[in-house]
Amino acid sequence: MKSGRRLRMIVSGALLAFFLMALPVLAAEDAEPDPADSTTGLIFRWLNFLIVFGGIGYLIAKKGGAFFRSNAKEIKAGILQATSAKEEADRELHSAEAKIGHLDQDVSQLRSEAAQNWATEAERLYSSGVAEIDKINQAARGELAASERAAQQQLREVAASLAVADAAAVVGSRMNAETRSKMFQTFLVDLGKGKN
Repeated sequence: MKSGRRLRMIVSGALLAFFLMALPVLAAEDAEPDPADSTTGLIFRWLNFLIVFGGIGYLIAKKGGAFFRSNAKEIKAGILQATSAKEEADRELHSAEAKIGHLDQDVSQLRSEAAQNWATEAERLYSSGVAEIDKINQAARGELAASERAAQQQLREVAASLAVADAAAVVGSRMNAETRSKMFQTFLVDLGKGKN
């Protein structure tokens, strides 16, 4: 706080000195040629250059380090968050793959159970006729197909949620202040082209 007040006092003093030294030059403006071409004008240009860029350099040295450190901390936190999200997505993917691996076993078990049921029913109902056996066989196939469709639908839902979560993590990790700034600058350029 004190350094900011001190900087303002230095800049104010330098500006006051500049104006006081410029008054004689302004008073003699009509009598002399362009004062900017004189030695005094050259001195004032260099003095102005030193004041402006000295102030900018001071502000960068004073505030720039803290800004870049905080920006680096934000980027690091984003990377850590994206890493944890990726690990969670990998766990869910492995879980889904395990379910897929068991799906074939479950389907084959259901088919074998259905075949056993069909054989038992065929023996028991053989006396009822071939028409009744076909009806039972079709019902078993329909039940297997429905179970298979339900399992595939669950798998699609899990894969879709994993893909959305992974995509959100990737986009979040790539979107930083620099990217937003570039997007805004591109928008301004396009907006300027639209007016022409």
